[in-house]
Amino acid sequence: MVNIVMGATQKPLACEELKKFFSEHNNLDGYLYIGYPIIATNEGGYPIDALWISEVHGLVIFNLIENKNIEDYQELQDDSANKIEAKLKNYKQLVHKRTLCVEINVVTFAPFIRDEDTPTDEDYPLVNTNSLYNTLMNFTWTQNEYFSALLSVLQAISTIRKVRKRNRLENPNSRGSRLNALEETIANLDNRQSKAVIETVEGVQRIRGLAGSGKTIVLALKAAYLHAQHPDWKIAITFNTRSLKGQFKRLINTFYIEQTNDEPNWENLQIIHAWGASGGGNRNGIYYAFCRSNNVEYYDYQTSKYKFKSEDPFGKACEHALLTAEASIKELYDVILIDEAQDFSQGFFRLCYAMLKTPKRLVYAYDELQSLKLQSLPSPEELFGYHEDGTPKVKFYQDNGKPQQDIILEKCYRNSRPVLVTAHALGFGIYRKPEVDSETSLVQMFDQKDLWLDVGYKVLDGELEDGKHVVLARTIESSPRFLEMNENVDDLILFKSFASQEEQDIWVAEQIALNLKNDELRPDDIIVINPDPLSTNRAVGGVRARLFDMEIRSHTAGVDTTPDEFFSVNNDSIAFTGIYRAKGNEAAMVYVINSDKCYESTYELAKLRNQLFTAITRSKAWVRVLGVGDDMDKLIQEFEKVKAHDFTLDFKYPTKKQRENMNIINRDMDRPELERVKKSKSELKQLVKSLESGEVYLADFDKDTIDRLRSLIRDEE
Repeated sequence: MVNIVMGATQKPLACEELKKFFSEHNNLDGYLYIGYPIIATNEGGYPIDALWISEVHGLVIFNLIENKNIEDYQELQDDSANKIEAKLKNYKQLVHKRTLCVEINVVTFAPFIRDEDTPTDEDYPLVNTNSLYNTLMNFTWTQNEYFSALLSVLQAISTIRKVRKRNRLENPNSRGSRLNALEETIANLDNRQSKAVIETVEGVQRIRGLAGSGKTIVLALKAAYLHAQHPDWKIAITFNTRSLKGQFKRLINTFYIEQTNDEPNWENLQIIHAWGASGGGNRNGIYYAFCRSNNVEYYDYQTSKYKFKSEDPFGKACEHALLTAEASIKELYDVILIDEAQDFSQGFFRLCYAMLKTPKRLVYAYDELQSLKLQSLPSPEELFGYHEDGTPKVKFYQDNGKPQQDIILEKCYRNSRPVLVTAHALGFGIYRKPEVDSETSLVQMFDQKDLWLDVGYKVLDGELEDGKHVVLARTIESSPRFLEMNENVDDLILFKSFASQEEQDIWVAEQIALNLKNDELRPDDIIVINPDPLSTNRAVGGVRARLFDMEIRSHTAGVDTTPDEFFSVNNDSIAFTGIYRAKGNEAAMVYVINSDKCYESTYELAKLRNQLFTAITRSKAWVRVLGVGDDMDKLIQEFEKVKAHDFTLDFKYPTKKQRENMNIINRDMDRPELERVKKSKSELKQLVKSLESGEVYLADFDKDTIDRLRSLIRDEE
């Protein structure tokens, strides 16, 4: 059976016929790529119409003809064959001495031409649907031991994950040396994500995956790929974390130059923030562009927060813009790609959808486990809304013959199994000590149980059902063991408690100095994260002051750098950051300071646990989770239980009622609501105390009030 990967094409009729042919011939093997690869030439990108790789028949290039015009087809065959050969000869694993070990065949496929009009030329085969099969059977590959290497080369759509080398490494066993080996291994696995990049949907496409599964890379490469195929299209790639902008630009630029030998046209391929503001250039944003083009009043954050009095001022601003815009909304883009989609509400999605030209090409990528707003994305139908007749504007189809509309990236390329499972265990409160009156220790849980399987866990024991005991474990496929780098688990992930913040600061500064001197790490291999974004400037001051005394440069991302930068321009400075700017970024060594603040809270505990989860998953090798006092000691006790369970999740799956109660207790509250809850709780405690002491009696209250209170308590029970 042939695996078909549908990329962008400007020859849809011939492509459909070619897909149909391979779908009907189950005896054939290999991979068929449509609209891929794009070969870099002196004249720019040269897209191959279609490419078939077979272990039996070798490599076959298809030049497609939509009509019956076969003029110059021999010259086009020579051209495409020469370009593919030149590309493949760049890879040593496919060459013996000076000879390419891959036989390249070219076929011109004109499905609508009559049999009598197809010229007979063995050197330049031109076929229709009737003659295609016999022609392909004439191709054989005698050196098919190179098949895996060829497949790897063609699926590895870019070398962008290969980072710059660490120079002058003296110790082959240092962290720097081990990190080099790890990064080279990860770079060779990009082919796992190639289908997600190339598959192009005429409509809405969703990409889901854990932190470190490559969602940001996939979106960047998809944007660059579509720009190379359709340079005239207006494409926007947008996000919530401003520090992602530099990363997106680097990824897109590298891939585009690699594929086309040219710079992107940044007028047509725009990397813009979701919100935006006046001033043009880097200040532009999706919402601002909508307001400006549709003559709608624009609200900045403070104005929107004051006007709508909502915990989601941006979502409300988007909804207001859609409601006040004229019926004929300006369609500005051919494609919009949204990263960090879990951080946006449906107002923003609907605004993006309204700005798109037909057929409404929108790609959104997200990880529900990384949400810092305690909201889970609804179904596509609910997310994008309904037509007046009640039918959904967006509905995902199940059709094996079409590009995938819902892609799940289950393999985690960044976090090792111990790091990822620890982050999940703490984020969900799997081993948290339950409160006295609580039925469960859990902080939060998925309503859709199968989502655990989708993101790469398997049931090791028990049942994945409400109220049932279950043990979940990462699979070898979803968490490759090479990510553990034959390291001691206690070095991969370390929890440490201190008596004071000063002790914590001294330890972190000393460890960073050792990382740079003895471990042969670079400054941009290290991130220090303070989970609470509001206290970051104050919280990191002590560590930075000690580093300054040691003549080690550091900066606070977004404060000492522009909002669009995370690492320093010269990569010679240690990055300190709050959790919001850390999202989307990664480093080999991550220090999570003041983690005790995420242990226990009367309010918004799930939000704090999500901050801790997100901080831990920024690490692609080693992570240090640090804090002060009793709460940090309790967090360490949770971690010790994760280790004792061999980095599995062992718990009783909460019932629907328990999950609903978690959502209520841990809901995200704005400041006025938070103050009201605190005040009500204080008053209730005082009332109970007064009743117990005899200062007041139940008889002092009217019967109706007492009955209503009893009814509410019974309902909760």
